[in-house]
Amino acid sequence: MSSQVRRQKQQALMIELVERKIRARAQQIYEERGHVDGFAVADWVQAESEVLEKSILAPLYRRSRQRPPQQTEEFPSGAMAAVVAPDAVAAESRT
Repeated sequence: MSSQVRRQKQQALMIELVERKIRARAQQIYEERGHVDGFAVADWVQAESEVLEKSILAPLYRRSRQRPPQQTEEFPSGAMAAVVAPDAVAAESRT
C-alpha cells in the first residue's frame, strides 16, 4: 500500500472519529431537550461547534466538508442522517 493511500485512509478514519463525536453530542443535546423534534440541524451545528472547538482534528474535518460529500453505505445522505432520532422516524411511520 502506498503512503498516499495509507494517509488518505488515516485521514478518513480521523474524520469519521470527529463525526462520531459530533453525532454523539447532537444526540445528547436532543435528549437534554427532552426528545423534542424539529431541532436536528440546530443540534448538529451546536454539537459540531462544541466538538471542533476542542479538537486538534478540526482543520482536517473542515477541509473534508469543503469537498463534495462522499456518500457512505451507513449514511447515504451524509452525516446529517445520523441526527434523526429513532423516535422521530418511528412516529413518522405511524402517521
